[in-house]
Amino acid sequence: MKFGGTSVADASRLRQAARRIVERAEEGNRVVAVLSARGQTTDELIRHAEEVSPNPHPRELDMLLSTGERQSCALCAMAINDLGHRALSLTGSQAGIVTDTSHTRARILQVRAERINEALDGGWIVLVAGFQGVSTARDVTTLGRGGSDTTAVALADAVEAEVCEIYTDVAGVFSADPRVVADARKLAVVSFEEMLEMAASGARVLQLRAVEYGRTHGVRIHVRSSFDGAPGTLVVGEEETMEQPLITAVTHSTGEARITLLGLPDRPGIAGQVFTALAEANVNVDMIIQNEPESEGASADLSFTVPREDLRLARETLDPMKDTLGISTVAEDPDMGRVSIVGAGMRTHPGVAAKVFSTLGAEGINIEMISTSPIKISCVIREDDVRRAVQALHAAFELGPGTIEPEDPFTSRVPV
Repeated sequence: MKFGGTSVADASRLRQAARRIVERAEEGNRVVAVLSARGQTTDELIRHAEEVSPNPHPRELDMLLSTGERQSCALCAMAINDLGHRALSLTGSQAGIVTDTSHTRARILQVRAERINEALDGGWIVLVAGFQGVSTARDVTTLGRGGSDTTAVALADAVEAEVCEIYTDVAGVFSADPRVVADARKLAVVSFEEMLEMAASGARVLQLRAVEYGRTHGVRIHVRSSFDGAPGTLVVGEEETMEQPLITAVTHSTGEARITLLGLPDRPGIAGQVFTALAEANVNVDMIIQNEPESEGASADLSFTVPREDLRLARETLDPMKDTLGISTVAEDPDMGRVSIVGAGMRTHPGVAAKVFSTLGAEGINIEMISTSPIKISCVIREDDVRRAVQALHAAFELGPGTIEPEDPFTSRVPV
């Protein structure tokens, strides 16, 4: 069971989470719970760091940020003890979560769950601080935004859990953001492949790496509300889904930035040097477009998108390379957004791209960049156009309630 920051934001909600954990234990389950930092705690800790340092050292920032989840676990353990059960709170390192040495965005390498299993065998409820681990260099590390999801899925695999329940402030995964599309429909089942594309293109219900881990290790994920007992959305292997609708969801992001390298010399290996440098700086690059020169020996233009939060780091990485590589200009546009459609049924249905482009064209929305996969089409557009684009595509593909037969896989598959 994983509880997000809003689910433990204050004393009342934390006690409610404790009761849900105890209910699961009283049903005869061995329970491991992962908790995020409470409310805006992580943001507050970042502000504290920036008050004393304009560029906080990543190692020390990890040491600081890891305290938020530890607070949640200790407090929840106290509440569970008051309910008559024995609870043991553990830090990520105490729980055996071993990561690489990349501070603020570490990746889990291994989970040594011996201590957790010993506690479970002894009848304890185990609470683990999310979002963190210990590196192979024995330093505290954090896993990046949403990292508690990955913690939970990794622990579920390590202890061979029946299911990993992700409790959040929404009722499940929807066909679009309900704050943008009023008639967005809650999805009963989503395949790992679809959820990966949705997470990568802006859906914030689950962290991308958590979905990747779940797919790789076969961990069933159940996304559900912290505030009621209704079933949510089950994320499973594609072979388990009962249908493959043409389009499952419309996702969006308003946190994109575009970088364009003008006058890039047209010779082999240049792009490799650019993206190797960005990778070493831990900058996540998404869409890439290169305009080929009209004549041999002329320069090319290379455009790509990065998360807006990585724009400063990308610029700091690329500026020193301008003279070395012969780049004339590094231009940036921080006000980009993205809208995507995702659906496993796209593999066997022609005309989807045409419908996307014509729908956006009818709304007067200009497409700046395009990327595709067998089950996704993503368009980079101006940030100001994103909301209108999501609404138009959701309507065009008829994704509202009543347009697709509902599935109910929960009765026989997952305890609810």
